[in-house]
Amino acid sequence: MSDVAIRPARPEDLDALVSLLAALFALEPDFRADPNRQRRGLARLLAEPERAAVLVAERDGAVVGMVTAQLVISTAEGAPSAWLEDLVVEAPARGGGVGRLLAGAIEEWARARGATRLQLLADRENAPALRFYARSGWRPTRLVCLRRGGA
Repeated sequence: MSDVAIRPARPEDLDALVSLLAALFALEPDFRADPNRQRRGLARLLAEPERAAVLVAERDGAVVGMVTAQLVISTAEGAPSAWLEDLVVEAPARGGGVGRLLAGAIEEWARARGATRLQLLADRENAPALRFYARSGWRPTRLVCLRRGGA
């Protein structure tokens, strides 16, 4: 994996990030791609580096993957917790370790900011993603995700 670099995203990466999110949302029936919304959300994350991170995987000058995370305060932990979101690797690069690099880098980012727990949501029908997370040491909880509003 020496040909892949993980780095913080920059505003000039937005087009590539929006494309990656469209691919991710195509796998998740709870969400729909809306390039304007995704661009707006990514710009907000980039504008708040003290509480959010957008990391990219780059190979030969091209963005091939991304991950985002945001910090929240967990009363259960009495400390920050990080919500990992948007871990996606373009189809041709999947299975080659890029996802592991991104997940490890975002975990390092969260731990450096005092996060004692990482959490994420994954589509229950996305078997490849669930296998990836299980191999990476993530475990399901008994909690159920509920929401109001949104797309």
